[in-house]
Amino acid sequence: MTEYTEPILTPLESITTTEARLASTIAVLVMAILSGFVIAPALVRRFVTFAGDRLEESDVGSVLEVVDGLSDIPFPMRAVIRSLQATVLLATGLVLLIIWGYGSLAVLVLSVLTTAVPVALRVVLTVSLLAGAVIGTRYLEQQLDDWLANANYVTAHQEGVVFRVLQVTIFIAVGLAALSLWQINLGGLLVGAGFLGIVMGMAAQQTLGSLIAGFVLMFSRPFEIGDWVQVGDHEGLVVDITITNTRIRSFDGEIIVLPNDKVSSATVVNRTKRNRLRLRLEVGVDYETDLEHAEAVAREALEGIDDVSPAPKPQVIPTSFDDSAITLECRFWIEQPNVHKKWTTIQAAVHALKASFDREEIDIPYPQRTVGTRAEGGFRIPDAEDGDTELAYSDRE
Repeated sequence: MTEYTEPILTPLESITTTEARLASTIAVLVMAILSGFVIAPALVRRFVTFAGDRLEESDVGSVLEVVDGLSDIPFPMRAVIRSLQATVLLATGLVLLIIWGYGSLAVLVLSVLTTAVPVALRVVLTVSLLAGAVIGTRYLEQQLDDWLANANYVTAHQEGVVFRVLQVTIFIAVGLAALSLWQINLGGLLVGAGFLGIVMGMAAQQTLGSLIAGFVLMFSRPFEIGDWVQVGDHEGLVVDITITNTRIRSFDGEIIVLPNDKVSSATVVNRTKRNRLRLRLEVGVDYETDLEHAEAVAREALEGIDDVSPAPKPQVIPTSFDDSAITLECRFWIEQPNVHKKWTTIQAAVHALKASFDREEIDIPYPQRTVGTRAEGGFRIPDAEDGDTELAYSDRE
């Protein structure tokens, strides 16, 4: 420290007379007042005005305006001026100490300041990092709102979860950077955090599995709130999706809470994902019926139902030979499917098919049996179709 202060102390310590010290003191004070309270404020204001005019003409200005709006803190011009004035006063005090023969005290003060400056810089950098993290998270929240304003595939809950995760990530990164500024051993800290994470993971394995599955469901989006789904043996409308579980309201009014890990490992059927659903309805016709005519009548009946979609057109396909009838499978689509529309459309289809078949005299057969008596005293039940008989009961002795 002596070799750096020696060139400063030597000329100032050469002032030994009281008159010279008084004159030097007055000159130093005048220079301090002029530089600290006149020149410095004027230069700072001029620089701020000049920089503001130049930034308005460039893209950097818009960025700074965004940062200023997010931080809600104006440029600290008064604080800058006061800092410059404090620096001038401190330098003036050191000079006066040397002039009046207290050079050793001035060197001690300067050495203390030299030691304290790095600490002050670390404090300033730490505060700047934290302020940057706050501004960054605010900017991130604003951008997420803008990006997802018209996105129907992301709910407000999902947006909030994504923001909180990113916010925690940013603050953890900034915290680690701040700790590294203070030369704290991050290796031991990370090892301890890893060990703690292992212990917590083993203690809350089910919960962590549901959390991870919740993120998977959130990004894969097999269903949304309000969708009509079937998850395993459970069917209903999705009413809520959280990080840990999914809630479904059954058609009996029950709320079913399913852990997300169970949902992700189960078979999920989404009946409203494509905004249309195909329904099937089977009807039997007599073996003596003209199948082509019956198919045409059934198609016409289905096309006349309001909720049946005109495209794709309804299909009527013979599928099997049953005991008493030939089975026709009617396939038709509905738009914007829900449970109420499904059952009302099936009801309308049954009524329309029955009325059309009756009008065209197309029989819808059903199994029939006739009862006859035997000479021996019992009775038999011959089958109406194939004539087979079976002994049922006899009340004679």
